[in-house]
Amino acid sequence: MKSFFQFLGEAKSEASLKAQKLNLKSDGHGGWLDSRGKFVATTEDGKLKFVDKKEAKGKEEGGEKKSAAQQPATAKPAAKPEEQPKAKAKTGEPEDGDTEGSSSTLTVVFGRFNPPTVGHEKLLKSADRMAEGDDFKVYPSRTQDPKKNPLDADMKVSYMKKMFSDYEENIINDPNMRSIFDVLVAANEDGYDNINIVVGADRQAEFENLAQKYNGELYEFNQIRVISAGARDSEAEGVEGMSASKMRKAVVEDDFASFRRGTPKTLDDGDTQALFNAVRSGMKIKKKKDVAEMWQIAPKFDHKGLREQYVNDKIYRIGDIVENLNTGLIGRIIRRGTNHLICLTKEEYMFKSWIRDVMEAVVNYSGPSGVPSDQRLVGTDSHREYAQRMTGTTAIRNFINKYKKKKS
Repeated sequence: MKSFFQFLGEAKSEASLKAQKLNLKSDGHGGWLDSRGKFVATTEDGKLKFVDKKEAKGKEEGGEKKSAAQQPATAKPAAKPEEQPKAKAKTGEPEDGDTEGSSSTLTVVFGRFNPPTVGHEKLLKSADRMAEGDDFKVYPSRTQDPKKNPLDADMKVSYMKKMFSDYEENIINDPNMRSIFDVLVAANEDGYDNINIVVGADRQAEFENLAQKYNGELYEFNQIRVISAGARDSEAEGVEGMSASKMRKAVVEDDFASFRRGTPKTLDDGDTQALFNAVRSGMKIKKKKDVAEMWQIAPKFDHKGLREQYVNDKIYRIGDIVENLNTGLIGRIIRRGTNHLICLTKEEYMFKSWIRDVMEAVVNYSGPSGVPSDQRLVGTDSHREYAQRMTGTTAIRNFINKYKKKKS
């Protein structure tokens, strides 16, 4: 029979484990603070219980308010994110002089936008309409690779703001928002009660299953709605049939006219040519022989090639680290299905992906795919470690010194 103290120890570890997964810090008195130092949860009966805004505010302003020495040290952010739109107050003026009031519902779009297209413009318009005046944010993913993500995040955001100028303030360039989980946890920390996730119809079920599965564990919302922005048909002409895959295919085939039809009229011919060249450069295409097979660049247009590689066990093997292109989640393959994969993140969260929606992780290790720019300064240890991870040479130590000619 377990002792009373064993039960307490197990209960404590359950709350601590969940808090750790949510990146919460203990205040030393049974309370938990988010990454901004705000009081968000308590430990009750050994479990993590989130508090409402009024209770949290009372905890912060009341007798339990912590001294500066007790405040958790917050790490310097890797890269300063752009200022996000301030949340609106629910009704009337903010109470008790609180100028940070927030609306109860946030509408988000998370996607690759690589490159941005007129189809994405339709997606943003739909999401803005569904927000109905409440807060609305767009989070472009952060991954870059030569085959499916040729534009780096900063360049991608820059073009998006030109192409979708009506939503310039809604497009958030935040290096910490690498996956849909990061977005949901941040929204939870910001105090939103409900969240809408707007996606293409072909991705609605995937986001619905994933977001609902971890509600109450990674984040807590009263309501999560995954809303379709409309059906998409890759064979259709015009906006309905436009996709980033089609745009990359046009670049591979050096078809600027088709690429131009995929960009909105707000982007002039000069900027469109510059975007075309940027995608071409990002794909490292200099001559025809440099072009990767179509299943690697745009799997929607080469199902047979992708399927052949998968069935012959040449790609996506058990144990490989892959990234889901829709959600940004990175995980190790633990099961292979007929046309799908079951993967496990380093935090041991499980997700399912169709083989057409994944790619080999840019950095084939259990951490995030890349590091912020201020950790890539030439001459620093962090730059050396980053370069070694990218080139698979992490085991090399003092290689130059080993073979350096010694002075006599």
